[in-house]
Amino acid sequence: MEKKTKTTDMIRTNFIFSLIFISLIISCNKDDSQETINQDSISNFNSQICQNITGPKAIFWDAANGLAVPLNQVPILDNVSGQFIHSQLPYLGFPMPTGYSATEIYDPTTQAIGVNVIRNDNNVVWRYIPTITFVGNISETDIIAFEINQIMNFHNSVVTPQVLCTETRNVPNSGFEVNFTARLINFGNFTATVTVQTYYFADLDRTFASISVISGPKNEYDNLIMNIFLPLSWQLIIGPEGVQDSDLDGYPDGQDAEPLDPNIH
Repeated sequence: MEKKTKTTDMIRTNFIFSLIFISLIISCNKDDSQETINQDSISNFNSQICQNITGPKAIFWDAANGLAVPLNQVPILDNVSGQFIHSQLPYLGFPMPTGYSATEIYDPTTQAIGVNVIRNDNNVVWRYIPTITFVGNISETDIIAFEINQIMNFHNSVVTPQVLCTETRNVPNSGFEVNFTARLINFGNFTATVTVQTYYFADLDRTFASISVISGPKNEYDNLIMNIFLPLSWQLIIGPEGVQDSDLDGYPDGQDAEPLDPNIH
């Protein structure tokens, strides 16, 4: 019973971290006018972690690292085709971009729950695993190394990746060990941002982790961030009209017949 409860707590914790990630996206330069996204601010933005990273690439990188970025407005998909809702975790649901397909991730052995969203030409990936469990105290650096190898293999790349920016830190918490690591890399013709956060419970001897991976061609990466990656991340909580999904069934309140009942949409 204790293990089940703490696994549920991890899902809720990762949901909270998703909320924090999304709220930080518009926490800088937000005002009551809700003016459109300032393209000059985006183009001239420098990462607060690595000053050589600029533009949309820096915006996604800093937001993924919990820092405020200069967006005044919810980024939404321009072209939507279909809907994805995870069978085991309804809050992991969102409208799908046209030209992409979603594959549900579910492994009862590791309690992995997530989704791979892949463009039909296999050149673009948005991968999100809010919860996965490992036996023992597994390092966040080992997990991120595995994820980097996996995304490079998916893109058939055998070159040594070029690390553009890296961040590793301990996250203060009470009762369990929390670690975070992130990498922004180039490999071949592709760029990827990979983040991993781990939570180790000594009494269970289990490591709970959340994983995020985005990748795409270098020459498209900035556009993909603004038009695909940020909108997909945003839609985990907020729909196209900026309305919260109150019952966490994957349908925004404005599109949900019963916004407080997850079994009716």
